[in-house]
Amino acid sequence: MEVAAAIRTRTTTTTMPSCSSIYNPINFSKSISISRLSRSQASSSRYFHLFSSSVSSFLNLHSNLNKQTNNSKFIVRNATTSSISSSGNKEPKISAKPSSELRKRKPNNKDIDDDKLIALRQLFSKPGIGIDAYIIPSQDAHQSEFIAECFSRRAYISGFTGSAGTAVVTRDKASLWTDGRYFLQFLFSSNEAEEIKEEISKHNHELVPLYDINLVDQIWKESRPKPPMEPIRVHEIRYAGVHVSAKLSNLRSDLIEAGSSAIVITMLDEIAWLLNLRGNDIPHSPVMYAYLIVEIDGAKLFVDNSKVTPDVLAHLKSSGVELRPYDSILSEIESLANQGRQLWMDTSRVNAAIVSTFRFGKNRASADIGYKGKVKAGRHDKSDGDAGRPAGLCKVSPITLAKAVKNYAELQGMRNSHLRDAAALTQFWSWLEEEIRKGAVLTEVEVSDKLLEFRAKQDGFLDTSFDTISGSGANGAIIHYKPEPECCDVVDAKKLFLLDSGGQYIDEAFYYEHATSFNWSFSHLQGHIAVDQAVFPENTPGFVLDALARSALWKVGLDYRHGTGHGVGAALNVHEGPQSISFRFGNMTPLQKGMIVSNEPGYYEDHSFGIRIENLLVVKEINTPNHFGGIGYLGFENITFVPIQAKLVDLSLMSAAEVDWLNDYHSQVWKKCNCSVCSICNYGFTYRISLGWEAMVSPLVEGGASKWLWDNTQPLVKP
Repeated sequence: MEVAAAIRTRTTTTTMPSCSSIYNPINFSKSISISRLSRSQASSSRYFHLFSSSVSSFLNLHSNLNKQTNNSKFIVRNATTSSISSSGNKEPKISAKPSSELRKRKPNNKDIDDDKLIALRQLFSKPGIGIDAYIIPSQDAHQSEFIAECFSRRAYISGFTGSAGTAVVTRDKASLWTDGRYFLQFLFSSNEAEEIKEEISKHNHELVPLYDINLVDQIWKESRPKPPMEPIRVHEIRYAGVHVSAKLSNLRSDLIEAGSSAIVITMLDEIAWLLNLRGNDIPHSPVMYAYLIVEIDGAKLFVDNSKVTPDVLAHLKSSGVELRPYDSILSEIESLANQGRQLWMDTSRVNAAIVSTFRFGKNRASADIGYKGKVKAGRHDKSDGDAGRPAGLCKVSPITLAKAVKNYAELQGMRNSHLRDAAALTQFWSWLEEEIRKGAVLTEVEVSDKLLEFRAKQDGFLDTSFDTISGSGANGAIIHYKPEPECCDVVDAKKLFLLDSGGQYIDEAFYYEHATSFNWSFSHLQGHIAVDQAVFPENTPGFVLDALARSALWKVGLDYRHGTGHGVGAALNVHEGPQSISFRFGNMTPLQKGMIVSNEPGYYEDHSFGIRIENLLVVKEINTPNHFGGIGYLGFENITFVPIQAKLVDLSLMSAAEVDWLNDYHSQVWKKCNCSVCSICNYGFTYRISLGWEAMVSPLVEGGASKWLWDNTQPLVKP
């Protein structure tokens, strides 16, 4: 079912149907300026004005519309829940493709783009629509960071391919709100829908539903990409570490303790983790489009049945999970409401369609039987309607934290895949420096594709975990810059080169970011070392550590605009919560043993260069001589082992202890990446030197790559 939301000038009272909803997020946060967009993004969005905005300035647009007509309506269009959906001994084939193939773009045809806007505006006056403006956000109905191509409506209509942004088309203008901090989660959840609804009401507007029509799809027509139909696969227990039945049992214990009888799960990575399944519906993220409802005595997976292989079906049946059609989720939610169930909903993540459907169903059921004010025992964080009618349990999903704390198998998979990827990166850097030395002319895209080639040779490699950021000089100053074949720069030996990349392996997803220079030096490292060496008491939230990463920059009047660290999924999304290390101190989630967090302080000099050093850390227990207050202390284990470019380090700015840390780190890099490997669980590499891993058989790197690794891990001496 398609459900959008319209903003209408309040002239009459509208009764809200059970499925009234807003499916997806609209973000009105501060935008980047046009100068910070890549050339391809700026040129492809030429019919759209790009500007900063806030909710208040956005609402001013409503006022302007009202001046045009007394019956103005303003449509807020959001995504759909329409239907879209191998295990065994064979591992999945490599699905990654070079960017030259993935990023084929349509001809830069002015008339084609203009025709899209003309066609869209012609629909505004059709019977049953009658609107003055249309908003096209970026997200799908699951608040996914990356989305399937068939849901990329904003990119289709605007030509802007950044991961975050909202297009607004009026009768005579087209604008684009966007944000330079790509790859953050932008959730137009139930909570945010309520906030927008409240703000809109102050301007004499109201939200009303728009059913079963998507104006962008009306003009996209047959050229709209087909929904993804790749088969789902079982994530084997040797990688998952815990059986589905055990995970479901733990979740049901949480339900009982909270006084709830069911929970609806909409985040795709949570569904994949809970059921030990992986998919291929979304670029860079091994998940499948699905919903999941877990009850005390059963579970239902809402997914396109054509994606379910016999192995997956047997896997689900063994855990008591039934299959339902993907697009029947709202009818099931309404059924739970009619039965009087107390449904656990994470309203910060669950889309507003589900929440409003459940609340409407509860209200209608209460009206039918005569509400007497009695509910089942339990703690309910939020109520709705008259006399405190329960709106279900509105609380953060318990899966979020359970998924973030990795088990032994997940941690081993992350360690192992990092060693394999370190080998690929060593081969890549060795190749790149040799090509530059020979005077080869290489574009940013060619360099990115070569890295993919090296990665694809590694066992268990599936895909990149996001589009590789390959930026030379000033392009490296654009956070999350994406080079395009037709307009990227040549990698200049006289400029700083930034590489930000990640890989999806069968046993892990991860993130890597380093910079290199071919002829000059720059000092940026002390914040990274400070976080790596941090020791802190239990129950410490990540934002407490953020100042450690920035302190050295602050002392010279510098800073960076992005966060310092985020969680990473185990063979799941490259960005994962709830933990983080950030200046955004509202996140009170404490760092816990077994969590993964990135360590990525950086510095971006506008129009000149960008630099960031990023490793992944595992939170571990630290044996301190004292335990003040009877609590334990935590620290980090580094699991990323790629050389830090010594040519960029100004040793005169570093303390002796910091130089010792760098030399010790490089010693570990050499030992691990020049170690040998054996086939543990087909893909696992283990190693026994100082960390107690297991023995080896053959080198990870050899030849020129081994020499490069040796040269770049030699001890440095402070002058």
